Amino acid sequence: MTGPTHSSIRPGQVWLDTNGNRIQAHGGSILHVDGTFYWYGENKERSTPGSGIWHWGIRCYSSTDLYDWEDRGLIIPPAPDDPDSPLHPAENVDRPHILYNECTRKYVCWLKIMGEGHTQESTVLVADSILGPYEIVRTGMRPLGMNAGDFDLVVHPDDGKAYYYFERVHGELICADLTDDYTDVTGHYSTRFPRPHPPAVREAPAYFRRGARHYLFTSGTSWYFPNRSQVATAETYHGPWTVFGDPHPGDPTGTSFGSQVTSVFRHPGKRDLYIALADRWLPSTPPEVSRAVHDDMARVFGGGGEPDPELSAEFATADTSVADYVWLPVRFDGGMPVLDWHDEWRIEDHD
Repeated sequence: MTGPTHSSIRPGQVWLDTNGNRIQAHGGSILHVDGTFYWYGENKERSTPGSGIWHWGIRCYSSTDLYDWEDRGLIIPPAPDDPDSPLHPAENVDRPHILYNECTRKYVCWLKIMGEGHTQESTVLVADSILGPYEIVRTGMRPLGMNAGDFDLVVHPDDGKAYYYFERVHGELICADLTDDYTDVTGHYSTRFPRPHPPAVREAPAYFRRGARHYLFTSGTSWYFPNRSQVATAETYHGPWTVFGDPHPGDPTGTSFGSQVTSVFRHPGKRDLYIALADRWLPSTPPEVSRAVHDDMARVFGGGGEPDPELSAEFATADTSVADYVWLPVRFDGGMPVLDWHDEWRIEDHD
């Protein structure tokens, strides 16, 4: 490794790879393959205000300890020369999630593509290796005929059946069964958490399972501005779900420690260590601004008129190229998953 090594995780601090560069793996997750951890996500290195660049591909990093990460490059590169491609840098590509299909021996990646007028579609790619190359097999998908927003993908550990949790844009949360090859939905689905409008609508579903219990972290809908998270539990993938409340009870700001959970990773070498991976999209934005944006969105979507121009300017000047990460271990208080703040913590300190 060429850069400085780390011996702990420091939530909210700038995290550099082994080359000394900011890690760019936002809105993604971790896969553990043959003893190596692979962390992948949105590459936001060129997503500066006024650039017109939403993403610069999907980047992946590898590690053996979850501390030091080697840049493995763009596993899904952008398509800057093809304005009609869903991978063009101006396209709003979000939240890559990758599953490995043991039957097809393919890695399957789903991408959310946001369009104008709240339209949101899906693009699906496959590869023989976690590091690619990936080939687009479906594009312009509206699963179940719905606008599909933030999502998570999960596989049953016993039978390999896969499920797709997604936000039906500005409406509710959907759990849909995936086809055997994980590239489409079967048509069987369930709906949960209906809400009248943003920011109350639940997005950013992050699923995990502990024993026989199923859990979902979700956030409210307030763009890149953080809000109060919610956790729910169920006995099956399709529910019914029981809402427990805010998993960040120690955060007086109500902004989930200024972050949004993107996925929950169970450490394969530990008995009971689950890590909530979260993005701090706007590190320099004070909590009171995030709360003001949340309240303004509630007013506007509730029929209260036009957005506050000063708060709208906050949207326009958001610089996600300097977004940070907030990784925290999940503590279980009975059946309730709790995320406590740690300035610094170590994998080795958990069973």
